[in-house]
Amino acid sequence: MDKKKKNLSDHDLNAVPDASEMRFGLVVSEWNDQITFALRDGAIDFLKKHGAKDIHIDIHYVPGSFELPLGAKLLSQTKRYDAVISLGCVIQGETRHFEFICNAVADGITRVGLDYDLPVIFGVLTPNNWEQAKDRAGGKHGNKGDEAAATAIKMVHLKNSLK
Repeated sequence: MDKKKKNLSDHDLNAVPDASEMRFGLVVSEWNDQITFALRDGAIDFLKKHGAKDIHIDIHYVPGSFELPLGAKLLSQTKRYDAVISLGCVIQGETRHFEFICNAVADGITRVGLDYDLPVIFGVLTPNNWEQAKDRAGGKHGNKGDEAAATAIKMVHLKNSLK
């Protein structure tokens, strides 16, 4: 693996499709809100840069990352969205709680997407510490909210192209 630190949020703007006709639901964890709200803002800015309209971006909040799968399911059930973007941050602690939460969230978000045949994007940071979280929420490694938004747009485009 390349040891150089890299901003993984750098995208070729021409490689991301137009999102002007797409609708997005964001479900954002309130836990670690300094990080998750930065992810939210990055995702919204990226969606808008690619044509998404304010009226096509809805933001909903859940207490913590563990609640993201149910939040994503509730948004998916409405059939209002072309994609749901789940944003959260679970920081490693001294206990195994981290593992249980991360596994449950990843499995749950995956299941919602498959159950509803809808792009449900995993935009959950799982850093070892606060500094790593900040580095990935607008710091030296970019904003993973941007990456989640890019993934959502690309997956909606793929789904639409196969209709």
